[in-house]
Amino acid sequence: MKNVIALLTCLLSLSSCSKFLEEYTTDQKYASTTADLESLMIGEAFFPNTQLYIYNQATMSDISSESSVFAPWLHLMDDDSETFVADYVETSQPTPLYKFSGFHNWAQAPGVDILNATWEETAWRKLYKRIGALNAILFQAAKLADSSGTNLQLQHIRGEAYFLRGYYYFMLQNIYGAPYRKSSAATDEGVPVKVSEKIDDKYFTRDNNEVVYNQIMADLNQAATYLEGYNPDNNIRVGIAVVKALQSRVYLYTEQYDKVVSVLKDFETMGYTLTDLNQYVEGTSFSYRGASESIFTMASYVMPAVFINDSLSQWNGDDDRASSFKASNDLMDTYDTADLRRVAFFTRATKSGSWLPAKYRTWSTYNDPAQVSDIFYFRYAEVILNRAEALAMMGADGEARIELENLRSKRFRNASADQLPGSNEGLVDFIRAERRRELCFEGQRWFDLRRYAVNSKYPLPSAFTIKHPVYSYDAQSNSHTQVGNYVLKSIAEDGASWQVPIPDYAIEFNRGALKNPIRSVRQIQP
Repeated sequence: MKNVIALLTCLLSLSSCSKFLEEYTTDQKYASTTADLESLMIGEAFFPNTQLYIYNQATMSDISSESSVFAPWLHLMDDDSETFVADYVETSQPTPLYKFSGFHNWAQAPGVDILNATWEETAWRKLYKRIGALNAILFQAAKLADSSGTNLQLQHIRGEAYFLRGYYYFMLQNIYGAPYRKSSAATDEGVPVKVSEKIDDKYFTRDNNEVVYNQIMADLNQAATYLEGYNPDNNIRVGIAVVKALQSRVYLYTEQYDKVVSVLKDFETMGYTLTDLNQYVEGTSFSYRGASESIFTMASYVMPAVFINDSLSQWNGDDDRASSFKASNDLMDTYDTADLRRVAFFTRATKSGSWLPAKYRTWSTYNDPAQVSDIFYFRYAEVILNRAEALAMMGADGEARIELENLRSKRFRNASADQLPGSNEGLVDFIRAERRRELCFEGQRWFDLRRYAVNSKYPLPSAFTIKHPVYSYDAQSNSHTQVGNYVLKSIAEDGASWQVPIPDYAIEFNRGALKNPIRSVRQIQP
């Protein structure tokens, strides 16, 4: 335990400063047993579950703290969300709308609130902090294996560590780096990669996309080796199923479609099944840890704190009031009337009837044993969609249709194969739309739009835009009127705004060696 405490003290002292990358030296004995490493994995490598308190519209007061939820703004940059306003909330209140409007509207400096005050965006630090811990854990695990041989628990720890490091680099790359483009991956800028436990006396720069993705794939291959044939008896620890699911996602992003199909070849033998929404009980949670689709999850479900109901309580005045976000009309219009996901995935705001995401509904229980994340979550439906898209991209339209029919039979009343397009491009577009409907508000839509935009076979149209409505408030009538839209143009026209700027604390620590592309100045448009 002394060794564990020594490392925890080191980790805590590093997390309190604004360093770009928390690094760990090898000249201190961190852990001497597999049990020590297990404690460190649980305490320092995974994202914790954070309890939410939602009594009013001001839910984002601690967004820059180390204990705050991870990147709640990730759901707000794509076309699935839009502003939700009613009545008036003082601008001094830390509501989701006032805190995150810079992210929602792709501002030059998104971490600036409505009062022009800067707040510290912590996703970068949180991911690199855990990567630093994983580097140390992997180093020490290798030493333990060399000295005492590899037992099953140590093997599983190593597999988990490689998976998490690859996953965290995947998240970093798709938040802060340029989207993966086959033709220019060797020159497009990604994020810094560091896999050594040693402290390097240097300033970090961006590595290119090829380097980043090669590291991600190498880590996942290592994870697959260590976890082959192993799935834990719960889905809050890492097994071979989630490794294969993430591998398929990474291969999809890098347009290695044959590898998507190959890595998922035997996935159905692992026992996951689709939830049949024809038997869904209205008002219950669709997503929860015990669901037959759930593969892996960690961290919290933060939807209720960002997409807030317009009726919380009368005693504090938050009745028929909103300063947050809702599901966009553009998204909701894509659901057919026979699509059962409208009821299972969403709820209606109490006063206005606006659509709010609600895949997991009983979120308020402390340390909830059923809670799933809305970002760090893998489920079987994605596996089916990854495979369907890969097959269609390879020209295997018939097999792709079978995958879609399998999913849609569990999502529709009387689903029909006749609804699927006949052309290959039409089928790919349909799969993308189905992916949007199925995986909305799980942290995937923004990433998907980025990769669609640069796809070598079927890129998004050059005229593709995202529009987010803007409202003005009239105090006399106590009403909001739309005055225009903030518009994000295509990557070809506005590429810098399709990636989140690296936070200032990382740039300052590296003395300017890290750089951000300059985002466009955003103006309200008709």
